[in-house]
Amino acid sequence: MRIGSRLHGAALALSLCLPLAAHGAETAEKKTAPTPLSAFELYRIYGDKTWVWNTGGGRFFDDGRRFVAWVNDKGKQSFAEGRWVVDDLGQLCMRATWTNAEGAARASTCFGHRKIGNTIYQRRQPDGNWYIFRHASVREDDEFGKLVSTDTVSAKARDLKQDLLNQEVARKGG
Repeated sequence: MRIGSRLHGAALALSLCLPLAAHGAETAEKKTAPTPLSAFELYRIYGDKTWVWNTGGGRFFDDGRRFVAWVNDKGKQSFAEGRWVVDDLGQLCMRATWTNAEGAARASTCFGHRKIGNTIYQRRQPDGNWYIFRHASVREDDEFGKLVSTDTVSAKARDLKQDLLNQEVARKGG
């Protein structure tokens, strides 16, 4: 066999292997590239759950996609009423009117969700830092674990709403 034939054979073998190697690298890249959660996945995570926060929590009602929240931050209580929405770009938004003794204001708070394999990452939009929301093997300290079935929010929000209404009536001399 001449050297030219060997080189031609080696080049042919190499040309056949390169697309396979490139395909393998492309597949590995797709496995590690973060992908947005779908609206359906987000709905399954948040629907009819309460997200427990250090200062209160927010309830994601299935019925009508209502959102109700209550917080007590250093003795200053607020409640929110509005809606929650999800999309196929991995985004969950809570659009609500927050009310406290000083008044009311509308706010929209959104969180992005991406996954790599079975690990879900979350960040506050638009420029929060990404963190692990749920590990592939769920851990006790995952933020995901703060989503509970029990509604710990609605009664507190309703009571605060009534208290603020009573205070307003009393101020007006009613």
